[in-house]
Amino acid sequence: MAVATSGKSVSVSNLNLFYGAFHAVHDVNVTIEPNKVTALIGSSGCGKSTFLRSLNRMHELIEGARVEGQVLLEDQDIYGPGSDPVHVRRQVGMVFQAPNPFPTMSIYDNVAAGLKLSSQKVKKNDMDEIVERSLRGANLWNEVKDRLDKPGMGLSGGQQQRLCIARATAVEPDVLLMDEPASALDPISTLAIEELVTELKKDYTIVIVTHNMQQASRASDITAFFNITEGGKGGHLVEIDTTEKIFSNPEKQETEDYVSGKFG
Repeated sequence: MAVATSGKSVSVSNLNLFYGAFHAVHDVNVTIEPNKVTALIGSSGCGKSTFLRSLNRMHELIEGARVEGQVLLEDQDIYGPGSDPVHVRRQVGMVFQAPNPFPTMSIYDNVAAGLKLSSQKVKKNDMDEIVERSLRGANLWNEVKDRLDKPGMGLSGGQQQRLCIARATAVEPDVLLMDEPASALDPISTLAIEELVTELKKDYTIVIVTHNMQQASRASDITAFFNITEGGKGGHLVEIDTTEKIFSNPEKQETEDYVSGKFG
């Protein structure tokens, strides 16, 4: 079986996102670099999670969602005619805020779930190899290798989140999206997730939403600051740059105010 070796870039042009008449995200133009961790920061309501979910069409699962603009995965328009949202979500995986292992499935079956849903049949030996590789990649193999048949819900919160990361990477996506993946975890588990993110960028392009400024500064290469638009209607991208520059010498005063704790 093939092994993912590098992520892909994501180019966003004139992106506007709507829920019914509500204009949730305004005019985003940005290129997300391959094999780097891009953190999305900003106060609640600024559209960063909506933007994140638009990168694999997850936001469309909310009634009334609509998109204008273009999102390219390398040269593939994920909103183009004939683009299959299910295929897009296989290429661009997602890890959610709260760990969400499938409650009735074993650890093994949780990791294998996406592969079993694939139209391409995977042989048992290959499946075993992928499950082990994915659990090793999530730094979980040594903790669970003797209880793969036990329920995934029996793991600790931090282990469950790493199991969800293993599940997301098992289908070998090009990009991995993470929506506050450590916000429900204790400090030790949070640090383990951050260290894992740093390792995973060797193989994947990673975009992570976080409210934790220290986490963004520790775990990301690039930081994008979103803010609520004037009048409080939706949000927009204010500035994106290297994480070091955003936290030490940003171009915009509103970025400086946010990262220094003056608002947000």
